[in-house]
Amino acid sequence: MTRVGVLVSRIRVEEKLLLAALEAAGAEVMAVDDGELVLPATPDTRGPRLRSGQSLEADVVLERSVSTARGLYAIRVLESFGFPTVNRYATAATCADKLLTTSALTTAGVAQASARLAFTPEAALSAIEELGYPVVLKPVVGSWGRLLARINDRDAAEAVLEHKDVLGSYQHSIFYIQEFVAKPGRDIRAFVVGDETICAIYRSSEHWITNTARGGQASNCPVTPEIDAICQRAAVAVGGGVLAIDLLEHPDRGLLVNEVNHTMEFRNSIHTTGIDIPGRIADYVLRVAEPEQLR
Repeated sequence: MTRVGVLVSRIRVEEKLLLAALEAAGAEVMAVDDGELVLPATPDTRGPRLRSGQSLEADVVLERSVSTARGLYAIRVLESFGFPTVNRYATAATCADKLLTTSALTTAGVAQASARLAFTPEAALSAIEELGYPVVLKPVVGSWGRLLARINDRDAAEAVLEHKDVLGSYQHSIFYIQEFVAKPGRDIRAFVVGDETICAIYRSSEHWITNTARGGQASNCPVTPEIDAICQRAAVAVGGGVLAIDLLEHPDRGLLVNEVNHTMEFRNSIHTTGIDIPGRIADYVLRVAEPEQLR
């Protein structure tokens, strides 16, 4: 029986569904609280373990930490001890940082919204005016549509840049600026598991931020050949695995990748699409535990 460790910060709806799907697939499942982990950062014959002293014994680890930092550091150490992980550290680290995602997509030639990077408010203002108003200012690390700012004019740009420079963490002193795409009141979130785009949803809202975490409404989006093609290219660019790829519909350029997520939520997409998303993820995790099944 395959042993699966599911790394969690708290067990949300998604984690409950994943634990149930893994058990239904015949796995021996252990929910691992990331707050209880003791991870040797140097060689240690005892290996990764819990605070209680119990060894972490798993054939594969599915990372579902709410904390980006905990999840990344945990799977980096776990991989060094030979644990297969979903997603792999290289993929997770790329997706966790918007600039690294942008760079990976650029290298792979994947269409995406235009973006600029700057390190001072003065350079950021120049980058914003180079792109042209409006633009979207994003933290390089963040999720759920938080701390996004639509900048409509120079007065707003000067105010927001000053606030971020003075009040923000070191990450907020990295100015990631993206063109504002006039989307048709919606964006697309597509789910990729392995080498298949299993389903997609439209996220619609009267607000310019369409994340379901911010009130966007989900509806089924057929996976067209065009959607599948750009999602597959984006997934390969960041390293593959279990991913949610957010797409924008540009009025002139067509589909553009906006972001790629490596520990996505999916509760609002199961009934909407009719696809057993946790079941598909569980099947993939079990295949990762036995690499010959991925060939």
